[in-house]
Amino acid sequence: MIEPTGRRAVTRTRALAVTSGKGGVGKSTVAVNLAAALVARGERVVLLDADLSLANLDVLLELTPGMNLQDVLEGRCGLHDAVRHGPAGLRVVPATQGNPRMSALSEREHAGLIQAFSDLGPELDWLVIDTAAGMTPSTLQFCAAAQDVLIVVCDEPASLADACAMVRVLKDTGRRSRFRVLVNMVAAGEDPRLTFQRLVDLTDAIAEVSLEYAGSVPYDRTVATAAREGQPAVVAHPDAPVATAVTKLARDTGRWPLSFTASGQSEFFWENKIHNEVMERRART
Repeated sequence: MIEPTGRRAVTRTRALAVTSGKGGVGKSTVAVNLAAALVARGERVVLLDADLSLANLDVLLELTPGMNLQDVLEGRCGLHDAVRHGPAGLRVVPATQGNPRMSALSEREHAGLIQAFSDLGPELDWLVIDTAAGMTPSTLQFCAAAQDVLIVVCDEPASLADACAMVRVLKDTGRRSRFRVLVNMVAAGEDPRLTFQRLVDLTDAIAEVSLEYAGSVPYDRTVATAAREGQPAVVAHPDAPVATAVTKLARDTGRWPLSFTASGQSEFFWENKIHNEVMERRART
């Protein structure tokens, strides 16, 4: 079992949790394609499958079988050993399927897993976390541990209601108050900003919550074609509308200000962020 340690490393790695209140909104597709688009921009990226008991990224990307997060947690290998190489230079840490033990990790086990990624920090610019849909304990932990949370929604009442519930739970438990929202599978003629505004209206009653519009991705049949090919759409079909939209999202992430506050929770690369902030303050004086 991984135990939290006091190890430190110097890095500017950012962890981005891609999540949704409801399944079926294309969350994993967004995570995979965003990670691949960041790699195409020259960023060093690892994609983490954080659906700990119903993982599917290894299937989606046709990865060679090997070690996964369960092996790391149970001490059979280190985190580096679980990193698999996917299409176009994308690195992936897969989880496992059908193991109820993985869906019931203790807070200490979550903290140890989160801290283990500090070993990869010096080799990374981005850790993209594809969470499980809904409000599982693991999803809430990973969202709390990331520097940025991207909520994927679509223009459906259930999607917006469940996203609002996710925001409420993360805010009420003191874990998160700032979120970015991506409107996915936008139909022709649909205004994604109206969908975003409907979510803003639903969350108005939640005090001190900030939602920021991160953009939109159109509905595109190329996504299904690329999935059958075991490739991200941005790699297999770079001129497709979905690829253009996700490439823009990847470019925009470079302008996102860092969302970093002390929440009292275990956080990815926490010690590294503190060290870098201290060094930057010293450099300015």
